[in-house]
Amino acid sequence: MTRLDDVPVDLRDELTAAGLDPAHVWEVVGRALEEDLPDHRMDDPTSSSTIAHDARGEAVFAAREPGVVAGLGVGAVAFFAVGADATITDRLPDGTRVEKGDVVMRVTGLTQRMLVAERTALNLACHLSGIATATSRWVDALAGSPTRVLDTRKTLPGLRALQKYAVRCGGGVNHRTSLQDMAMVKDNHVIAAGGVLPALEAIRGRFAGLPVEVEVTTLDQLDELLALPEPPERILLDNMGDELMTEAVRRTAGRVPLEASGGITLARAGRIGATGVDFVSVGALTHSVVVFDIGMDLTTP
Repeated sequence: MTRLDDVPVDLRDELTAAGLDPAHVWEVVGRALEEDLPDHRMDDPTSSSTIAHDARGEAVFAAREPGVVAGLGVGAVAFFAVGADATITDRLPDGTRVEKGDVVMRVTGLTQRMLVAERTALNLACHLSGIATATSRWVDALAGSPTRVLDTRKTLPGLRALQKYAVRCGGGVNHRTSLQDMAMVKDNHVIAAGGVLPALEAIRGRFAGLPVEVEVTTLDQLDELLALPEPPERILLDNMGDELMTEAVRRTAGRVPLEASGGITLARAGRIGATGVDFVSVGALTHSVVVFDIGMDLTTP
C-alpha cells in the first residue's frame, strides 16, 4: 500500500465532510487489500502475468440495476492505495438514484494496479450502495407520514461508521453509534435493575444529562413512564401491533418521541407510518442487506 497522503486532498476532504474519518476509510481499505495480497512478496499473479506493468487503461463503473449509490468515494480510495496512478472522473455523488446502465464512476490509470484494486473497490461500493438502496425503499414507503426510518447497532464489526453513512445516503436517520451516545433500557436491564423506574433512576443518577430511551411492551408500562415528571427522552414500542401502536401515539400526544421496533417488515411500513410514531428502527438495513450490483469494465487495453 501507499500512504494516506497519496489520496487526493479533495477526496479526503469530501470523506470528512460526509462524516467519515479518512484514516478509518484507509484502514478498512488496507485490511481488504491485505486479504487479497497476504504475501507481500508476491503481487497478483494473473494481472502481473498478462498485463504490462506500465500499461494504462480506463475502467467504467456502471449500475446493473436501479437503486441508490453510496460509497463510491470509499471504493475509489482503493485505487490510490495500490498505486494505480489513478484519475477519477464522472463519479456520481453518494445518495444519487440511478437506473440500470447508468455510469457511476470512471477510473483511468495503470491497468494492472486497477485490477488489483477492483474487488476491494466493488465490495465496498456494492455493499454500501445496497444499504442506501434498502434504506431508500423504507423512505419511499413512509413518504407522507411523520415516521423516519432508523438504523441500529446491528452492524458488521469494523464497518459501523461506513454502514451508518450509507443509511444517511439512502435518506435514513442514524440511531446511536455507540453504547455511550444514549442509554437504552431494555428487558434485560429491567430484570437486572428490578424494574423500569429503578433502571431509569439509576442511569440518571450516574449519568446526568445523558439521553435515555426505555423499551415498553404494554400500554400500562407506557402510562407509567408518561406519568413521570421527567419522562425518558424516547420510548421504544417493542413488538406492538398496529392498533396498540396507534393507541400509544394517542396517549403520548407528542410529549415523548416514540420508536417502533420488533416484527418490522417493509410490507408493514405504510401501516406503521399511519400510526404516527416518530421513528421505526430496522436492523435489516445493515445486518441483512443485499449488495447493489455495480460492474467494473475496462474500455481500453
